[in-house]
Amino acid sequence: MRIDFDPAEMSRNEFYKLLTAVVVPRPIAWVSTISADGAANLAPHSFFSIASVAPPVVQFSSVGRKDTLRNVEATGQFVVNFSSEGMDRQINDSGTDFPHGVSEFEAAGIASEPSVRVKPPRVADSPVALECEVHSTLGIGDSTVVFGRVVHAVVADDVLVDGHPEIAKLRPLSRLGKDEWGTVAGLREISRIRHADWQGPAGRS
Repeated sequence: MRIDFDPAEMSRNEFYKLLTAVVVPRPIAWVSTISADGAANLAPHSFFSIASVAPPVVQFSSVGRKDTLRNVEATGQFVVNFSSEGMDRQINDSGTDFPHGVSEFEAAGIASEPSVRVKPPRVADSPVALECEVHSTLGIGDSTVVFGRVVHAVVADDVLVDGHPEIAKLRPLSRLGKDEWGTVAGLREISRIRHADWQGPAGRS
């Protein structure tokens, strides 16, 4: 038996809780921006993914109009900082609804460093940073999807194996439902099957 849920008959928050509990795990984009007058901002966004490879474009959604979105619109730049296990408290702290103009870097004691191609600073202790220029934005309901063209990437050498980021070293955090956070466990490798090697649906003996 399965239970039916009709978004037309539920409140916005009720269906939000359902969506975020079933669209899991979600990677966390720890987005740093600066305002038009130079104030740094840092906030986590768990509606985050890759939009395109050529050109390289990532996307995140701002639910409502927050400082991140206002800064992106004002300056056209942002940085996606990787969210690693062990940084969960700092990431959660940066999601606090501080008054406008307060820097989460300073309030939460998070070290920053200059970026190479964009003005917003990077999180110094994050193993990966994607420096982005805004490609476009798209308003959908109560949210705005921000598409950013990656113009520079930096990866810490201690998470690379043969020049490639290694998941066991990156140890990414993810958001789940409610106040739940996820970490990497139970890794499994499954190669894509070529049609020439197809032997029937999985599970058949």
